[in-house]
Amino acid sequence: MYSGEFDGAAAFAGGGFMPSQATTVPDPSSSFSKNRNVRTLLPMTVKQLSELSSNDESSASIDGADVNTITVVGIVCDMQDKEPQFIFLIDDGTGRIECSRWAHEQMEFNEVNQISKGMYVRVYGHLKAFQDKRSLNAYSLRPIIDFNEITSHFVECIYVQLYNTRLRYSFDEGKSIDQMVLDFLRRPEFLANNNGVHRNVISQQLNLPMDKLMEALESLNENSLVYSIDEFHYKSAVNA
Repeated sequence: MYSGEFDGAAAFAGGGFMPSQATTVPDPSSSFSKNRNVRTLLPMTVKQLSELSSNDESSASIDGADVNTITVVGIVCDMQDKEPQFIFLIDDGTGRIECSRWAHEQMEFNEVNQISKGMYVRVYGHLKAFQDKRSLNAYSLRPIIDFNEITSHFVECIYVQLYNTRLRYSFDEGKSIDQMVLDFLRRPEFLANNNGVHRNVISQQLNLPMDKLMEALESLNENSLVYSIDEFHYKSAVNA
C-alpha cells in the first residue's frame, strides 16, 4: 500500500487561492509542426501519470487528452547529485515520481542548489517512459513559497480531468461553432500559454473544417472574445 511523505494538511494551510502563481509557467516551445506532437501543459498528479494509456511518452494520453508536457507539485523525499544530472524523487500524496534536471549553465546550477530534501516544489517537465517506468525530464524546478499554490494545483488537476471526461463538446450537444472554439481556447492550459494556440491544433481537436473555424475566429475576434497573436495563433481575451 502506498505511504508517502506528502503532508496533506499543507495543501490547505493558506488563506485562499492564488491561481496566478500556478499558471505562470515557462514556455519550452511555441512552434507547431504537422510532424510533431502538439505540446500542451497539463497539471497532473503522480497517480494520473500512472494511469496513462501508453508506455510511449510521445503518444501517451489520459481521459482522451494527449500528455507530453506536465507540471506536478510535491515534496522532495530524496535527491541525488550526479552532476550534470540531478535526480529528485517527488511525492505528491498520490504517488512518487523521479525527476531529472540537467544543469550546464550557472543559472541552472543556481536553480538546483536552492532545492533541498523536505521542500515543497513545483516541477515542469516532459514525460518519459522506459520499461513501464515513468519519469520526468524537468526543464524547471522551483520551491513553493505559498502553500496556496499546492491547493490551487490540485484544484486544477481535478478541473482538467473533469473537463476531459465530462465537458468535451461535440456538434451533437447543440453548441454553436463559435462557443465550441471559445470554450476550447479557455481551457486552463491554453490560458496559461502566452503564445496562443495554433489554428491547426484547434481544427484538429474540434474536428472543424478550416473555413468554418476561421469564420468562428473572425466572429469571436470582432466581439473582442479572442485575439490573434499572429496569423496562425489565437488566444482567449480572458486573462489577457
